[in-house]
Amino acid sequence: MKKNKKREFQSSELVKSFARIHGFEHKLIAFEIKDFLEDYLDESLFNEIKSVNIENKCIVIRIDSPILKHDFQMRKTFYLKKFKEKFGEEKFDDIKII
Repeated sequence: MKKNKKREFQSSELVKSFARIHGFEHKLIAFEIKDFLEDYLDESLFNEIKSVNIENKCIVIRIDSPILKHDFQMRKTFYLKKFKEKFGEEKFDDIKII
């Protein structure tokens, strides 16, 4: 059975407007990307992802596992394409795996 998402507040237009006004809209998108990865990856793999941030139109994903890090590097274009489809072409230019 799937657990409920902790971040259901993100769908609120009020929250999105507040984020846009105060300049942290990119952080909400980073949370949505992390939620996407949680659904997409196995739980043990997802636990290796420490953080997801957006800096200068670049998605920065911190991963502890060298194997998962390598997998993300190999499939970087796949993930970038998925994120652009879901969140918009203009939001991201690159993915950085560290």
